[in-house]
Amino acid sequence: MKFTPKKLNLYLLKELPSAYLAGVRVTQIDNQTCTVKVRHRWFNQNPFKSLYFAVQNMGAEMTTGALVMQSVKESGVGISMLVLHQKSQFTKKAVGTISFHCDQGHFIKEKVKEAVECQEGVAFWVQSKGVDEAGDTVGIYDFEWTLKKRQ
Repeated sequence: MKFTPKKLNLYLLKELPSAYLAGVRVTQIDNQTCTVKVRHRWFNQNPFKSLYFAVQNMGAEMTTGALVMQSVKESGVGISMLVLHQKSQFTKKAVGTISFHCDQGHFIKEKVKEAVECQEGVAFWVQSKGVDEAGDTVGIYDFEWTLKKRQ
């Protein structure tokens, strides 16, 4: 399967319907970067009239996860993947359309290659940043992914 925004959004609808219903949408993916957008609206807001933190984390995680899934698929090897830890730093109220962006595809590809060659598994941190329509950072999201070659 070639990874395209349309195919990833269909994947969200089928496998992660809560993210899809919250408005998480992949808008761009290539070998190095992935971008996801979420528009603040009534359904995905918190009591303070901004994007709920869990929705922000879903969007940010999708940018890193899509790049990991793509690299695992390209490896041709069965590899299990799981988020082990996650950290978020919220820097500004998230309103309007928020874009999440991860540009660590080459690093992720190296870690997948390492997981293929290693029997123990590999853990690594990647980062996604969320920005609003004005270009201001609303959050920085770090995910520790674990990869292990299936036996």
